[in-house]
Amino acid sequence: MKKEITSTDFTFRLIEEKDNPTVAMLIRTVMTEFGTVGEGYSIMDREVDEMWENYTNEQSCFLVLILKDKVVGCGGIGLLKGGDAKTCELKKMYFYPEARGFGLGQKLVKKCLKKAKAIGYQTCYLETVARMTQANELYEKMGFQLLEQPMGCTGHSACDRQMARVI
Repeated sequence: MKKEITSTDFTFRLIEEKDNPTVAMLIRTVMTEFGTVGEGYSIMDREVDEMWENYTNEQSCFLVLILKDKVVGCGGIGLLKGGDAKTCELKKMYFYPEARGFGLGQKLVKKCLKKAKAIGYQTCYLETVARMTQANELYEKMGFQLLEQPMGCTGHSACDRQMARVI
């Protein structure tokens, strides 16, 4: 009899340098699944191949979600490019299908917001697309509100939803 996977089978940890290729593949796979490919989407960001290098500093935190020694999700926070020093951005939050539906997105957002507050951020910003309905429902549940226009200078002009919340 095959064991059912439960939320307790997953663990979060800080990204490690060895995770870079696996995280890049995760980001590209999930973004392709949702048709968020090409100019104006974060799939084109140079940092995708070097997440460890870009998110292991005093202004950032990046976590990976592990299931049976495999990275199945990721996400983090970092200073909003082109924003003020008190605003972070929720970055590159993606899960493979086998990690969805366990409430892990909510846990990851909570961990990111807790770290953001400890760093000294006061606002958390994010960009997404309307067709990522589960993600949008999560963000709304977590207190993010729709904005009328983008914040900062992320270069993600193809994203059709911008949201923020006070930390």
